[in-house]
Amino acid sequence: MVTATQFRGSTSGDVVETSFVLPEIQPDEVLVRVTHSGLCGSDIHMLKLPLVLGHEGIGIIEQAGSACTRLKVGDRVGWGPANETCGNCSYCMSGKDAYCLTPKMYGVDGYDTHGSVCSHAVRKEQWLFNIPDALSAADAAPLMCGGGTVWVPLVDQCKPYERVGIVGLGGLGHLAIQFASKMGCEVVVFSSTDDKRDEALRLGAAEFYATNGTTDYSTLGVAKPIDRLIITTSAKFNLGLFYPVLARNAIILPLSVDGGDLVAPYMPTVLHGHSIVGSCICSRLPQAQMLDFAARHKIYCVVENYPMTLQGVTEAVDRLRNGQMRYRAVIAWES
Repeated sequence: MVTATQFRGSTSGDVVETSFVLPEIQPDEVLVRVTHSGLCGSDIHMLKLPLVLGHEGIGIIEQAGSACTRLKVGDRVGWGPANETCGNCSYCMSGKDAYCLTPKMYGVDGYDTHGSVCSHAVRKEQWLFNIPDALSAADAAPLMCGGGTVWVPLVDQCKPYERVGIVGLGGLGHLAIQFASKMGCEVVVFSSTDDKRDEALRLGAAEFYATNGTTDYSTLGVAKPIDRLIITTSAKFNLGLFYPVLARNAIILPLSVDGGDLVAPYMPTVLHGHSIVGSCICSRLPQAQMLDFAARHKIYCVVENYPMTLQGVTEAVDRLRNGQMRYRAVIAWES
């Protein structure tokens, strides 16, 4: 029996440190000693629930169940929001297990212990991923959710010869720029101010446009129409703002987690043949492919590092909640 240190949300919205005796592993489970955890924007939505925070875990397997065949003790692994799927529904059987009808995942199946801001965790082998040696833990942790979030729409919807617009240069945006440019796409970044222009170009963008104060985006001077528009910012706006710079049959892909409604102009959407496409977390195969691609193409994360202590976790949560994080937080146990 292992007693894990865990950092949970609470009804007050404060981070609390707790201890929890983990259950014995089942034949298809492993015990992971957590070394690092990313902190994602969606964690902020969970702060008033008493669940273990975090869903971007990296760690070392300390025990493996008798039925585990893919992973072994000593392997460095990572996991994202999903912890278990049924394996039998039409989505699971067609390789779209992220859309399983009865998933067990972070924040969905109640007040659970599926989080990653902790010392140890029990996980199903099914949803664990080997971390390539070429990826540091600080780079790998944000990829377990943030990386997968931008990877799926890029590989599903974007071709190498297309112009891909990325709205927002933050936790998701700085990864989307790198992935899209390494895939061969012409990357066009839209950000509110000019402050991040040089950084966007260093990450792989071909063009950069500051939108603050502009109400008619046809005046931005965008060189050619945008084929695919990936929205990574959490700011809400009428999607019609971007219609003047979109190609016909453009696809708009909103990725951030938020409430409320998407707003788009009806007739221009119909007449121009635009599509608005939702995208869930990565299924298992594309997640593994994303990690391999990131290692081979040296995708990196811009992170702030924090210790896995109550003070460190609280500081990271506060900076993320206040919009001060640049761009992802990684919380780590001291070696």
